[in-house]
Amino acid sequence: MIRRHHTVAVIALSVAACGGDGQSLLGTLERDRVELVAESQEPIVEVAVGEGETVTEGQLVLRLDPAAAEARLAQARSAETQAERRYAELVAGARIEQVRAARALAAGRSGQAATETSEMARIEKLVADGMLPASALDRQRALKDTAVAEERAAGERLAELERGTRSEIVQQAAAKLAETRAQVTEVELSLARHKVLAPRAGVIDALPYKLGERPPRGAPVAVLLAAGQPYARVFIPEPERASVRAGGPAIVRVDGSDRDWRGEIRYISSEAAFTPYFALNERDRSRLSFLAEVVLTEPEAAGLPTGMPVEVTLRDTRTGP
Repeated sequence: MIRRHHTVAVIALSVAACGGDGQSLLGTLERDRVELVAESQEPIVEVAVGEGETVTEGQLVLRLDPAAAEARLAQARSAETQAERRYAELVAGARIEQVRAARALAAGRSGQAATETSEMARIEKLVADGMLPASALDRQRALKDTAVAEERAAGERLAELERGTRSEIVQQAAAKLAETRAQVTEVELSLARHKVLAPRAGVIDALPYKLGERPPRGAPVAVLLAAGQPYARVFIPEPERASVRAGGPAIVRVDGSDRDWRGEIRYISSEAAFTPYFALNERDRSRLSFLAEVVLTEPEAAGLPTGMPVEVTLRDTRTGP
């Protein structure tokens, strides 16, 4: 999991006019900061890079102990295999041997029912002739009824095997199989996230935890300064906001650099905020301001160090297109 935020360090804000065609603002040179967080509370077993080291997209930064996740994955895969076998069994239906056994049982029950029916007819005649008591007929009638019921049950069992598994049961097994496969995918994803990879090229700014430590779930385990063009982070005073537009040009001066850098306003907050007291002089402390970011557009600016003080001159765009 990755959390992105911008550095909140800001230095003094100035509203002095610059050449009459824009306003000069002070700020710092920043880059996007990307926090790489721990997906699980496991010990760090490998730290592949050091602070200040340049990394490429997808490069391993550190690795958490995968033992617990691997055990859960083995369990999930076992459940998936069981569900697969059960689904295949229901789709295939009864084995031919089961059908043959049911057919033989049905034939046997049919013969037994025929025998008991014939015996009942014989006893019924003997009872009518007075050679057997009426209770003998009652006992034989019960035996005949039992044999007929067993014949019917054996026939239904044979029909059930020959028709195959009900579609509803097969659908239930298919749903269970899909559930177990989703669980396997989830655990595989969790296991993969035990390897903390750089989502973008950049420089490792901080590694808060060391080898062997167990960071809590969701805690940042590495901070990455993204590669690419830096930007100046400044606050635009409320009276000047109407004259500034996103996409407008700017000139950026960086401490330690003897040249001006071309820039472009890429973002202006839509909500005003009270500028921090340390960013305003006494006269300006009651004024609202709007957070803005001015990206340096020249390719050579990619090599400028993060955190350097800058002075940004914004051009008046009220007469622009």
